[in-house]
Amino acid sequence: MARLGAGASPVAYRVAVLVLWGLAANAAIACRGLFWDGSSFLVNILEQGEVHDFYTARAHVDWVTQLPVLLLVRWGVRDIHLLATVYSAALFALPVALYHVALARLRGDAVALAIAMVFLLMVWLPSSFFIVGEYNAAYAAVLAAAAVSLVPGRNRLADAVFLVLLGLMCVRAYEAMVYLGPLVAAVILWSWRGETDSGLRGLSVVAALAFLGGAVVAGATLVGYWSHPHFIKVRATSLGFWQNLQVVIPLAGLALCALAGLVYPPWLRGRGPVAVLGIVAVALVLSPWYRLFDDHSILYPPAHYLARQASGVAAFGLLIGLWLQVAWRSPPRVLAVLREPAVARRLTATLAVLLVAAAVPDIALTNLWTEYVARLRGLVDHEKGIVRASDLPVLDWPDKLFAQDWTLPAMSALVSRTPGRAYVLADNDWRSNPPFDPACGTLPRLTGYGWGR
Repeated sequence: MARLGAGASPVAYRVAVLVLWGLAANAAIACRGLFWDGSSFLVNILEQGEVHDFYTARAHVDWVTQLPVLLLVRWGVRDIHLLATVYSAALFALPVALYHVALARLRGDAVALAIAMVFLLMVWLPSSFFIVGEYNAAYAAVLAAAAVSLVPGRNRLADAVFLVLLGLMCVRAYEAMVYLGPLVAAVILWSWRGETDSGLRGLSVVAALAFLGGAVVAGATLVGYWSHPHFIKVRATSLGFWQNLQVVIPLAGLALCALAGLVYPPWLRGRGPVAVLGIVAVALVLSPWYRLFDDHSILYPPAHYLARQASGVAAFGLLIGLWLQVAWRSPPRVLAVLREPAVARRLTATLAVLLVAAAVPDIALTNLWTEYVARLRGLVDHEKGIVRASDLPVLDWPDKLFAQDWTLPAMSALVSRTPGRAYVLADNDWRSNPPFDPACGTLPRLTGYGWGR
C-alpha cells in the first residue's frame, strides 16, 4: 500500500460527520422521504403490504430502505406520520452511514478526507432532496467501498465481508453502476492484490465480481429501456444540473481553485483557496434569499432530480482522484503541494466551513417542505371529495417547489387523518406526463391508516 499524506484535523472530520447526521435527522423528522415519488412509493408499500420494487434494476436498495416500514406495519403500526418518519429515516440513514464509514476510514489522510468532503458537496448535498432516488445509496456505497479498499482497517475479514455486502446491494442499485461498478471493481482488485490470505483474497474477488454484476444489470437496463418515453425524457434533461444552485455555486469555486492549482501549484500554499472558498460559503449561505432579487434564482428541490446524473459523473472523477492520491508514489507537483501538511490541513478546515455553509440551503428547503406538508394536511382534513389543484395555490410560491401533479393524490391521502375523505387532483390527461410506475397516480384508500392515528 502506498503511503498516504498528512493527517487531517480531527475537527474537520467531526464537523463533516455532524453535518451529515444533523441534516439527516432534520430531514427524517420533516418526513422528507415523501417528496415527489416517495409519497406514491409509501402508499404502494402500505396498500400492498410488500416491498415496492417495481423497477428490478434498483430493487436491492429498495429492499434495504423499505424493510423498517414493512416490519412496523406487520407489528400493527397504522400511524402514517410515524411510518413516514421511519421511511424517511431509513432512506437517509443508509447513504449517510456509508458516507460516515468513508470519512472515518479516510480521516488519517487530509487529502483523501478532502476528496470525500468534496464528494459530499458535489454528490450528496445537491441531489439528496429527492432522497427516494436509489442513486443516493449507490453513490454513497461506491465511495465507502473505495475508502475501505484503499485504506485497510485492522480487521481485514470485516473489510472483505463489508465489500461483499456492498457489492451485492449494488448489483441492483442504479444505472450509474454501468461506469461506477467497473471502477470500484478495479479499485478492489488493485487494493487486495497483495493479500496473502487466500480466503480474504477470494472474498475480495467476489466483491469485485458483484460490482461488475451491477454494471451488467445497469447496462442491460439501459439497453432495454433506451426507447422508453421516461428514459428519453431523462436523457433530454441530463444537462439540467445548471438549474441547481447547490451544485453550481460550489462547482464554480472548486473548479477555479483546481484550475489555479494546476496552472501554478504554489498558489495553493497561500490564502487564495481560502478566499475563493470563503466567497463560495457566503454565496451558499445567502442562496435561500436570492429569489427576493430574481424570481428565477431559487433553490429548487426538483433540480436535485436533474442533478443526479451530473453527480454520478462527479463521483466517478472524485473516485479516480482518491485512487491516485493513494497510489501515486511520485505525484505531479500540484498533488505534492496538496500533500504538504499545512496546505492539506488548511484545505480540510476550509471544506468543513463550506459544508456548514452548504447545510443552510438544505435546512431552508426542509423548513419550507415542513410548512407545505402542514398546509396540505390542514386542507385535506377540512375538505371533502375531490379538490382541484387549479383552485389552490399549490403552484404558487413556495408550494410549487414541492407539488408534483401525479403524486398529489398519494400525498393528500398520506397526510390526512382520515385517508379517502379528500384528494387533491391536478388537471392532467396522464398522457403528456405519465407516472413511470402505472401503480402510482391512483386514488389510495389506506383503510385503517391515518396521520397521527
